[in-house]
Amino acid sequence: MRRRERRADAPPGRRTTRSGCAPGDFPGIPFADWTDAEPEYLLYPGDEIEVAMPTAAELTRTLRVAPDGRIALPLIGNVMAADRSLTELQQGLSAAYASQLVRPVIEVTLRQAGPIRVWVDGEVRTPGVIEMVGDLDAYQAVVQAGGLTPGAQARSVALIRRGPGGSRMMRVIDLRPRQAEVVALRRGDILFVPRSTLGELAAFFTQVRSALPVGFSYAINGNTYASS
Repeated sequence: MRRRERRADAPPGRRTTRSGCAPGDFPGIPFADWTDAEPEYLLYPGDEIEVAMPTAAELTRTLRVAPDGRIALPLIGNVMAADRSLTELQQGLSAAYASQLVRPVIEVTLRQAGPIRVWVDGEVRTPGVIEMVGDLDAYQAVVQAGGLTPGAQARSVALIRRGPGGSRMMRVIDLRPRQAEVVALRRGDILFVPRSTLGELAAFFTQVRSALPVGFSYAINGNTYASS
């Protein structure tokens, strides 16, 4: 059974994360402060939604968000749905249909969430995207990615997550065997296992930005890396 590691050796007055690392340990990586608050749900490729128009029922559609993040609707064509809340999409569609219909009424609902995936990269044996089936914690995700390589710095693994308002947060967690913190993952999380320090994050995003799922964008060292 894995236990949560408690660090009690941080110098007085030194602000640390839950893994005992101070923000200044990794300069040049401008992430927002960590919070466990659940952000508003954002649509993702694979989600099934209903776009209902009570005043023009023939235009109602049940659609799946395409891999490129878009949906196709009558009269207005392709619309970007991914990375938008249901409210934002509803408002955008209302504005788009305003030139086609008189006082359009649009209702957008989530029928079924698509696959829930996380990204594991760095010093693991089989890096890539993992599809979550049920609950999954960070250590289990690393195991599913083939486990750590001999050169992995397991005590300083970066967990990157979308926070409130679309901000990007980073938390440093300890995933050493038998000492690993139990940290539940959420949709779209990224785990990066460095070889030495988290200064490798900038190079990591430079290499993989073209493969990041729709909706992923990060600011590293003043540069923004995005999937689209």
